[in-house]
Amino acid sequence: MIIDAFIHRLERFAVLSPEEKAAVRSACSSTRSLPPRFELLRQGESTTGTNLILSGFACRYTMLPGGRRQITAYLIPGDLCDVRACMLDGMDHSIGTLSPVEVAQLSHDSMLELTQRVPGLTRAVWWSTLVEEATTREWVLNVGHRTALSRTAHLFCELFSRMHAVDLTHQNMCEIPITQSDLADALALSPVHVNRTLMKLRALKLATFRHQHLTIHDFKGLQEVGGFDPAYLRLEDPSPFSEVRRPGASPPPRPDHAETTML
Repeated sequence: MIIDAFIHRLERFAVLSPEEKAAVRSACSSTRSLPPRFELLRQGESTTGTNLILSGFACRYTMLPGGRRQITAYLIPGDLCDVRACMLDGMDHSIGTLSPVEVAQLSHDSMLELTQRVPGLTRAVWWSTLVEEATTREWVLNVGHRTALSRTAHLFCELFSRMHAVDLTHQNMCEIPITQSDLADALALSPVHVNRTLMKLRALKLATFRHQHLTIHDFKGLQEVGGFDPAYLRLEDPSPFSEVRRPGASPPPRPDHAETTML
């Protein structure tokens, strides 16, 4: 169960007793299903609770004046969407679904009661928030200083590692229910440039993203191209693959020479 995966993630930061785990499960018992492209929370709105993603993909985003969207985080099963909103008058960004999503909702009162009953949860949520902030810094670095090839490779490494941590990968594959336009909005690239970059990753035999499925052919090589260091994710198993590279595979191009065009 994803709630158990969520609890397991929290236990990376704090030890929870059986009673505390039961309290978390009980608090997450109310669920609802949402369609794709559904606005879960809009920028400026106040919230009534905190949402935990149980299945599907969602994202944080901000709309630019010209109508373009900048995605600032992908939310996968086991992620809390809006825990900070408990302390804010209104959302400073929007949250929307990218695929059919099931969420468990905890009211603000339930969240407050739960953190009082489960002291370890407060510490765990705090640490989880710090990981989110570290991930945001990596995304800023990604769109600010990495080439299109490097930023795409880095994002694929991150997503595959996060999916692997909640048992949503199968060997070297996982489902990522997003479109190339969604990738463009996260990578600050045009959809056409994303398409060319995906073709290059496939040609280099590093990764293939097709029909919303990501296949990693050479994780170590993808790491090198993306400059991906998983330390910021604070995962128990930082590398989903034990092998260094496919037998006989040549080293991938260095990130600073792989592509000179940023946008």
